[in-house]
Amino acid sequence: MRLLLAALLLLAAVPAQARPVVVELFTSQACSSCPPADALLATYAKNPKLLPLSFNVTYWNSPAWTDKDSLQAATERQGWYAGLAGSQNVYTPQAVVDGTTQLAGSDATKLAAAIAAAQAAPAGNVPVSVQGGPMIKLSIGTGAGTANVLLLGFDAKHVTRIGGGENGGALLTEVNVVRSITSLGPWTGEAMAMAMSRPAGQHMAVLLQTSTGAILGVGVQ
Repeated sequence: MRLLLAALLLLAAVPAQARPVVVELFTSQACSSCPPADALLATYAKNPKLLPLSFNVTYWNSPAWTDKDSLQAATERQGWYAGLAGSQNVYTPQAVVDGTTQLAGSDATKLAAAIAAAQAAPAGNVPVSVQGGPMIKLSIGTGAGTANVLLLGFDAKHVTRIGGGENGGALLTEVNVVRSITSLGPWTGEAMAMAMSRPAGQHMAVLLQTSTGAILGVGVQ
């Protein structure tokens, strides 16, 4: 009986993961080192406890091949992460886990460890929801701290035949390809709600992200 009670108390002391851990991959269809990282990210796509996202950067684009999924906003986001790490250098494939841990996106062992660490100790679990059709509504609950509200639109999967460059001739599959990144302004710890037009993409995600990169809340539709 005492053992059972101790086990129940231990389970009660472990907070339930109330949101998915965000796994961002900065990648490019023109980068020969990226397909293994793209494939690794795809293994996480059906895990409801994770939100893997592909951010295709622009700096690999050339006359040999221009990544049609590349976004200047993705390049800028990766540059922001580099600044948080005290660097001006960016590279692909790079993964960022829950906004704080940066590592090579093809390193399966380190990526799994970073995800496990983020699941064990999330920076925050602020309730966030997003729903709707052409017009969407998002709501954010109360919590500690302040953060920027980011709205992302993304497609579940893109399959692309590469016509030139380092991956010329390859058929590449990328999951949760981000098509838009919009800053909706600050969240200051108080409950808030907004309505707006739906962003480009089959699906949406709302992130509450602090100035240090830490993610306090996630909503997905």
